Amino acid sequence: MLGKLGGWNDTIVALATAPGIGAIGVIRVSGSDTFKIINELFPSKNLLNQPSHTLHVGLLKNNDEVLDEVVLSLFKTPKSYTGEDVIEISTHGSPFIQEKIINTIIAKGARLAKAGEFTQRAFLNGKLDLTQAEAVADLIASNTEASRNTALKNMRGKFSSQLKALREELIKFSALIELELDFSQEDVTFADRQQLDNLINVLQKNVNSLIQSFALGNVIKNGVQVAIIGKPNAGKSTLLNALLNEDRAIVSEIAGTTRDTIEEVLNIDGVLFRLIDTAGIREHTADIIETIGVERSIEKMNNADIVIYLFDVNAMSNDELRNIEQNFITQNIQYLLVGNKIDEQEIAAETIFNTKKEIIFIAAKTNKYIEEFKKQLVASTIHGDLKTEDTVVTNARHFEALQKLFASLEDVWNALQQNISGDLLALDIRQCLHYLGLITGEVTNEDQLDFIFSKFCIGK
Repeated sequence: MLGKLGGWNDTIVALATAPGIGAIGVIRVSGSDTFKIINELFPSKNLLNQPSHTLHVGLLKNNDEVLDEVVLSLFKTPKSYTGEDVIEISTHGSPFIQEKIINTIIAKGARLAKAGEFTQRAFLNGKLDLTQAEAVADLIASNTEASRNTALKNMRGKFSSQLKALREELIKFSALIELELDFSQEDVTFADRQQLDNLINVLQKNVNSLIQSFALGNVIKNGVQVAIIGKPNAGKSTLLNALLNEDRAIVSEIAGTTRDTIEEVLNIDGVLFRLIDTAGIREHTADIIETIGVERSIEKMNNADIVIYLFDVNAMSNDELRNIEQNFITQNIQYLLVGNKIDEQEIAAETIFNTKKEIIFIAAKTNKYIEEFKKQLVASTIHGDLKTEDTVVTNARHFEALQKLFASLEDVWNALQQNISGDLLALDIRQCLHYLGLITGEVTNEDQLDFIFSKFCIGK
């Protein structure tokens, strides 16, 4: 690991709270010289003699210059977030004061922390594994109840404990097979092949369950990209305004009013939907600006998680709608068919159209059936229970490693069926352990860690 290889022991400092003016700001300092440096700036008492997990109020001074009146929170190694000596300085929320204090601490021998470096040190010092460290970033970035709950569970070790149990079972059998190799001349057997076969079946089931959970996890973490498309004047902007309950998009009877895509975020039942109101798609237009808007609409449609095809029930034939639906199916695009303007055509509309997927009928202008439409939208994109107590994979790196782990488990199972030699079987099991280690951080390298923690905010 990086900490063991590089021997990090220098002292780092950064603002832990968001930049900008506020009531207070918190400056975090961590490393071997933390207490020595801050003690020089805090004449009220000798911090070196103070116990861990205590608070101290006093003036922070650089020689005779008073920097601020502060509250110091002391955390001595190893009982701190990073596992090192840590002091958190609660100062007044002036960016000028905060910058002055940080620059003074740097002048005394510390350096400015890199993004995520405090959490990286927590990982390197064994305070948490890599999945828990990444969950810290997810928790900070959470913007729905579902994303908060998932990140909190993973940060507290729910995912880690499940992977640890898998790893321990594999290590046990790997050790027995390795022992057989040491006694190969005696032709003895320590590992029960049938038990290993049963274990691999259980592990495959568990890993596959984690892999399948990523579809839900990705929605929880990143939300759902929804492109609202259709002909000009189908009511796309009216629908967007109805969903947002505000006049976000310009509504007009003139075709081609929406010239570019309009994007908004809507939280429905704890899921973020990134709604994209696109320019009306029609094949021929002499307006250059509208043409560009149509091209962007098609691009957004191709990149969306789900497409809402909105059509005017009074201006759409059944054959035309079926052709549009077939295009979605051919291009493997997930879609919903939404018939708008059914104020006076509700009964007739339901009998006119015959499509493979059930049509959702609404009247966006009067908000009729908008709530029902929202429920259909959630149901069509969420495959799983947002309130599930099961482990949900939200990290693409974990998902990729789990897929490779599943393939390696298949190799082990095939090896057992073919009754191959113990040395080759041991290699396959080691490969499984390798992919498990990639997730939790038992197997890692400096470049990988730098990439993972660079996505954190500075100060965390």
